[in-house]
Amino acid sequence: MKRFAFILFTMILLNSTAHTQSSSKENQPEEFKFLLEQFADLKIMRYQVPGFDSLTLQQKELVYYLSQAAIAGRDILFDQNYKYNLAIRRTLENIADNYQGDRNSDDFLKFMVYTKRVWFSNGIHHHYSKDKFYPEVSQAYFESLIRETTTGNFPLREGQEMEAFIAEIIPVIFDENIAPKAVSQEAGKDLLLNSACNFYDGVTEMEAEQFYKTLKNNAIKNGSDTLISFGLNSKLVKRDGIIREEVYKLGGLYSQAIEQVIYWLNKAAGVAENPHQQKVIESLVKYYETGDLTIWDEYNVLWVKDMDSHIDFVSGFIEIYGDPMGLKATWESLVNFKDVEATKRAETISRNAQWFEDNSPVEPRFKKTEVKGVSAKVITAAQLGGDCYPSTPIGINLPNADWIRKEHGSKSVTIENITYAYDQAALGNGMIEEFASSAEEIDLAKKYGSLASNLHTDLHECLGHGSGQLLPGTRGDELKNYGSPLEEVRADLFALYYMADPKMIELGLFDNEGVYKAEYNSYIRNGLITQLTRIEPGKTIEQAHMRCRQLIAAWSYELGKDANVIEKLVRDGKTYVKVNDHKALQKIFGQMLAEVQRIKSEGDYAAGRDLVEKYAVQVNQALHTEVLARFSKLNLAPYGGFINPVFVPVVENGKIADVKVEYPEDYTGQMMKYSKNHSFLPTFN
Repeated sequence: MKRFAFILFTMILLNSTAHTQSSSKENQPEEFKFLLEQFADLKIMRYQVPGFDSLTLQQKELVYYLSQAAIAGRDILFDQNYKYNLAIRRTLENIADNYQGDRNSDDFLKFMVYTKRVWFSNGIHHHYSKDKFYPEVSQAYFESLIRETTTGNFPLREGQEMEAFIAEIIPVIFDENIAPKAVSQEAGKDLLLNSACNFYDGVTEMEAEQFYKTLKNNAIKNGSDTLISFGLNSKLVKRDGIIREEVYKLGGLYSQAIEQVIYWLNKAAGVAENPHQQKVIESLVKYYETGDLTIWDEYNVLWVKDMDSHIDFVSGFIEIYGDPMGLKATWESLVNFKDVEATKRAETISRNAQWFEDNSPVEPRFKKTEVKGVSAKVITAAQLGGDCYPSTPIGINLPNADWIRKEHGSKSVTIENITYAYDQAALGNGMIEEFASSAEEIDLAKKYGSLASNLHTDLHECLGHGSGQLLPGTRGDELKNYGSPLEEVRADLFALYYMADPKMIELGLFDNEGVYKAEYNSYIRNGLITQLTRIEPGKTIEQAHMRCRQLIAAWSYELGKDANVIEKLVRDGKTYVKVNDHKALQKIFGQMLAEVQRIKSEGDYAAGRDLVEKYAVQVNQALHTEVLARFSKLNLAPYGGFINPVFVPVVENGKIADVKVEYPEDYTGQMMKYSKNHSFLPTFN
């Protein structure tokens, strides 16, 4: 399951004009430019790395090496998302770099918007909806760009003529019948044959299920490890009628990029903060070298026990949203260090993990009798890579394997410099004024919205994902394609339920009930109304976090309908939602949490499927049309992402004497540099 708050609160942050900042951020220059540009439905921002200058030289060097490893795997994600993505990206970049015609024409500017969208989404399918998007220029113009770009190099296959290349690449870009969706979750259809993602080749959904069922059964018969995440780091292919895995490893699939990741990780191991951290990095290197999933689990156990290091990182094939089967993981990386002051909030929550587990509204048989190893901290992101770039999470809880979480614990983080950047970029954008139901609701959002959102993330990541337990005999993958949205539902409900508990005030996490009320208002408003701004007309909801939010909001509305707990209002032709009884809503959240935990603990696929299909998928088209019209007048982008800071080593006498951080402002420039200097895979794998 994906343990990300994968910008799941972006719209909540858009709704708030309030912001908080730790003392380390107060000293940042006020003139720092957070919002850089906006195009299509996207905005590009920057984030600061406060506290970097206070790190020791060894820590700075460690961040630098890890940041290079984070960039080195970029090509992997493009190829995982779709087999033609690298060819298309390199075609676009060659034109952008070498075209000698009119670069100021409307058509060329539209071509560049398409190029920027491909960079942002790591391919030709929208990073959130997974729908294919298209250039807003004619096919004839696009072909003319290729033919008139006479310098540079296009990614032709060996021996391929230019006209043959054009005949191959143009339909992939323009034909609506070719690869229309990267990840299809449409019930009743073969999930693999209807998905363009590059995790399977020539394999049907039934064949894939049978393949991994056989692997698991053989493991049981042989007495070998049955807890590993089968299929996590491989592509499943059928060649000459035989189905087999192509494993991501050194010497295997994606070897050229993995070799570079290993190179920089080895450099990082040489400047590790302590012996345990060095062992963590060396274990990860061994996993990348072998592709052995038992080593991956060994690495995760070591990683989750590293409590002392100030610098930390995420690297690997981790999250499974990109696979319609919920088995195979995209590559990602995140380099970070602890925000010591802000971490006090998260540590307060983690210290009381057992209390939260014991007092959860779920059945006792689904609770952990002993919560182990729950650690939580607030971090400063230093570098984003792979599936964390440019669109990044605001919170993470890892590792994903339920058995590791149960026996060894988990790490939970809230990425505060990212949430701060979102807040700063969204100041005064008018979103809350347009969609909130009352002046009181607006006032609560302005006073408490930022704190409420951060606390929700803390609870979601630190405790929500780590709560509960599976019944004996349940592996955790029984919910199949419904597993990811239901896991996010479970973590969100845990957070929402406890936001209104008096324990939060007792622990000193806030001192005014307006905090949880602001969060309830925002969550219901987002789940029923404002997240619709992210969906194209006529579409259903397929992205897991969006399904999560609508499921919770729609289900809670229905459960509280008789008591008018949540009210739908129409004023002057505009629809609003209003929470009339916040304490009653908390009880509803508890009721829902108990049922979703039961579904997960028992692996009840039918009940999970029915919940998602009933509440999470369909869109009220009349409301959707209205919301899109209201949103369009604000001239806002519903999605956001970041360009990375650049870490520059200062070398004296052949050794690194210091590392400086720079904040570039050119999104196109960073993308072109990454492709020029950090692109290691062949165009076709």
